[in-house]
Amino acid sequence: MSLIAVPLAVMGGLGLVFGLGLAFASRKFAVDVDSRISEIIDILPGINCGACGSAGCAAFAEDVVAGKQRTSGCVPGGEKVAQMVASIMGVAGDPAAERKVAQVMCLGDYEHAKLRSRYDGLMDCRAAAGASGGPKGCTYGCIRLGSCERVCPFGAIKLNSQGIPVVDESICTGCNKCVEVCPRNIIELRPVSMGVHVRCRSIERGVEVKKWCSIGCIGCMRCVKACPYDAIHVIDNLARVDYDKCTNCGKCVEVCPVNVIVNQGKRIVIREGQDASLIQ
Repeated sequence: MSLIAVPLAVMGGLGLVFGLGLAFASRKFAVDVDSRISEIIDILPGINCGACGSAGCAAFAEDVVAGKQRTSGCVPGGEKVAQMVASIMGVAGDPAAERKVAQVMCLGDYEHAKLRSRYDGLMDCRAAAGASGGPKGCTYGCIRLGSCERVCPFGAIKLNSQGIPVVDESICTGCNKCVEVCPRNIIELRPVSMGVHVRCRSIERGVEVKKWCSIGCIGCMRCVKACPYDAIHVIDNLARVDYDKCTNCGKCVEVCPVNVIVNQGKRIVIREGQDASLIQ
């Protein structure tokens, strides 16, 4: 009996010593956690999108408390969350940056864009892009397999009947998930006030563009000549909008021969130094 009692007593004694040691260490090296961090975490969307620049919602909360992030830094949370974060921090709050929404820079649907091969693999845009560039003749355009739709946590982007993603701007939070998943980089975040977009990403010459897509940019320069604000330029055979100069006047839209420049009817933006009389 004593042979069993001695080892048990020793083990019990060691357990007690280690337990006391751990208790002492936990008190000695305890790190006080600011309660504001958990309060901020509780009001965040919790999707850990990283659009704020921090590594997830918890990191964002820690950065706000540490003064490394703006109280308005949560992009999906918008103005409402920004105000709540400012209230928790006891500050007036930072001016919220203009909301950005996803824009799909491709109109190459089933009607306008030709296929060069058949794809029978995994229904994922990245997988298809890795399989000889995908089935589409234009290797710059949307692959039309809906990876962006599946990754969106808000249901803000969906394929239309012609296979092209369409964004519901009233729902889109600019979380960036669809941007990250697109292998062709045709989805971009743009200021919600901007309505003029060149929905094409091909940098091929016009002849090659027309070979595969009847609605792709041909680099004709008509939009450049029509713009009164020097807000659109053809670079590498592709028309590109300078959103710092664009006023949504729609002049470029009117002259585009292939209708690849669209105007979603956003408010007119008058930039500093621009003549408002030019906007009709």
